[in-house]
Amino acid sequence: MKNPELRDLKQRIPHYAKSQQRNLEVLLNSSVLTPQQKWGCLLVSAALSKNAYLLKTIDAQSQKFLSDTAKEAALACIATMTLNNCGFRAKHWLGTDFEDVRFGLRNTVDLKPGINQADYEVWAIAASAINGCEQCIQTHSQTGQDEGLKIEQLWEAVKIASVISSLAQILHVHEVIDN
Repeated sequence: MKNPELRDLKQRIPHYAKSQQRNLEVLLNSSVLTPQQKWGCLLVSAALSKNAYLLKTIDAQSQKFLSDTAKEAALACIATMTLNNCGFRAKHWLGTDFEDVRFGLRNTVDLKPGINQADYEVWAIAASAINGCEQCIQTHSQTGQDEGLKIEQLWEAVKIASVISSLAQILHVHEVIDN
């Protein structure tokens, strides 16, 4: 598959889901996040969507906005947050008996120059929203605020995760029923 363009993605969105197309347009044109934060968030969300076409499209477009270092950090965020979201969500569900149980797995990301903590927090919030971990999303929201992010910026990450998740589901449905 060649690198698809965003216009190709938009053409695949059926009429009944035009609101999602509009939501995507609004988010792509938004200046709430820096381009690096926004495109890292889009990449993290697309990767976690598990939709190959959507990931390929977002990855191709993100190359205009993300350095190799930023892309690597966003992908590292996926690995880190998937492990953390799974483990900490389970601890939360298991209740108070597990509050003091140490997670016991190594899981670090070294942020290289050009990637700041605020960028990572935006990406981690998107990942935690998709993976459904209340504890992680609260922790990364607080850390993001400590790093100077505004509530609107943190919410923008949730909006990106939500729209990308919706688009992934729509695309998946039509990949199955139209073929």
